[in-house]
Amino acid sequence: MKTKILHIILLFFVMNTLNTSSQEKPIKGYKIDGDYIIFTFNKKDYLEATNERNNQKLDFDDFDIEKVVVAGSFNLWSRDNWEMVKVNNNIYQLKKRIDDFNDDFNWEFKFVINNSIWAEPSKEMANIVPAIKDGYRINKYNFKILPVNIKKDGNAKFFLKGYTNAKEVILSGSFNYWNEHLYKMKKTKNGWKLNLQLKPNDYQYRFIVDGNWIEDPDNSNRIPNEFGEYNSVIDIRKKITFFLSDFKNAKKVILAGTFNNWSEDQLKMKKTENGWIYKITLSGGKHHYKFIVDGHWKLDPNNPIKEYDGNGNINSVKMVK
Repeated sequence: MKTKILHIILLFFVMNTLNTSSQEKPIKGYKIDGDYIIFTFNKKDYLEATNERNNQKLDFDDFDIEKVVVAGSFNLWSRDNWEMVKVNNNIYQLKKRIDDFNDDFNWEFKFVINNSIWAEPSKEMANIVPAIKDGYRINKYNFKILPVNIKKDGNAKFFLKGYTNAKEVILSGSFNYWNEHLYKMKKTKNGWKLNLQLKPNDYQYRFIVDGNWIEDPDNSNRIPNEFGEYNSVIDIRKKITFFLSDFKNAKKVILAGTFNNWSEDQLKMKKTENGWIYKITLSGGKHHYKFIVDGHWKLDPNNPIKEYDGNGNINSVKMVK
């Protein structure tokens, strides 16, 4: 499975706000379910369509739906190969493996009805981009598959204090391939906010305030970028539990690894009825570790994944993702 798109796309409830001009718009057209992308066309989501043959705008009551296909940058906008299955009179679906897609993550798509009628997404959908052909905008919008999940209670909370007079603030970073349009922040009384659900890792990001790029003024964790300025950095961690079921008669067990520079006294494990336990938050990636049982270094007997380090030692391996 391609790690660049291991994320789950959720629906948002459209919500008008009295003191702000922003909305939480729904993501439409698809969802990611495990190793699959499930495309969903719902006739009720659309008010307008375009007949490509004469560029005529159509109401959905003006024609009968005989078939629907998914056409996009991932299949050269084909109108034949990705035909959807009819679920009921309004809904059509198509399930494709993630492995059918490349890693470019520049995927746009539309639903094509009866080989020539393009369903037009509206501005009320969050994942839209202008439809462009040969440098010119055509029809209205295409759908865009988002690289990460926007989630109200997500583990990555971004907030830009102030700038309340700004018309628009965009969150752009390494987690969304520095996209300059899709991740619009929500205006609040004191600033702008947006929460994402990110896999554990280090991510760089910046804010775009009415077209001007700025770093996060409230985040001191930053690195220089190629433009002579700085990118802010956020470290997303995951709670990990280490458990050693053996050695119940031991007096002391220490957890040591690359995550604490192999300290021999820092992480003392807690003894329970079933063994020894220690909970820690770790960054994404590979971590080598061992247990020190009454002064003796031990591999994790319940973890078959092991690797040599640069000094010829064998360590147990914990992958955090």
